[in-house]
Amino acid sequence: MDVPPDPDETAALLAALDLQIAWGADEALEEAPQDRTRPRAVLADPVSVPAAPAPRPVGPATRPAPAGGAVAAFAPAAARAGDLAAGADSLEALREAIAALDSPLKDTASKLVFADGVPESGLMLIGEAPGADEDRQGLPFVGVSGRLLDRMFESIGVRRAENAYLTNILPWRPPGNRTPTDAEINLFTPFVLRHIAIVRPRHLVFLGGTAAKALLRSREGITRLRGRWHSLDVPGLGPVPVLATLHPAYLLRQPSAKREAWADLRLLRRSLDRA
Repeated sequence: MDVPPDPDETAALLAALDLQIAWGADEALEEAPQDRTRPRAVLADPVSVPAAPAPRPVGPATRPAPAGGAVAAFAPAAARAGDLAAGADSLEALREAIAALDSPLKDTASKLVFADGVPESGLMLIGEAPGADEDRQGLPFVGVSGRLLDRMFESIGVRRAENAYLTNILPWRPPGNRTPTDAEINLFTPFVLRHIAIVRPRHLVFLGGTAAKALLRSREGITRLRGRWHSLDVPGLGPVPVLATLHPAYLLRQPSAKREAWADLRLLRRSLDRA
């Protein structure tokens, strides 16, 4: 006897399909994950495979010396960053304070990438750092990952031109789009916290592990931080609810993770509706 399809399940599947189309999905993934734990096939001629070199013992004489000079070099700039950030009482003043800070990133970047969107929206999104497209235009999230981000949030009724505000931890593009260093993140964190205090959002969304771990002061990765609400105590503002989610650049590399990102967006939408 055939069992009629569940209308609720059918509607959920159609909604998920519509979301994938809205996010720009253009290929189907495999039904089942590949088993990458199985050993690879052995080459027919084992002699042609070079033997792996024996690991070199690491003793006290071969350990790299701590980079104390690099840390010390950042100390004056970090102190000045705190003073500059604390003295900013508006978004324009904060932008000028960031531009006044001496940072090696300024020497390799083209433009300061400050923010985009509606500061009064109540929803603030914070990413990692500008990329090449952002560096050219001076705006955050305008490249390929930015277009995906726009489609993602538009699927829950959030648009940067209407009801969202976007920025990054770093205002300057790191050379070669590399991951920001801890010293660079610590240098610009006072500006980010002051940025939040000036904008006074009712909800914060951290895009990716770099922003989430830096501002939440957590050792956990983004896969453990996402999917639940956190609280960030912002000087001059107080606690603000925070949702961490996957960065759109990661979703471009791992399309199968869009399911988790969609769950985060639904969680955000429910909280926005209650507010």
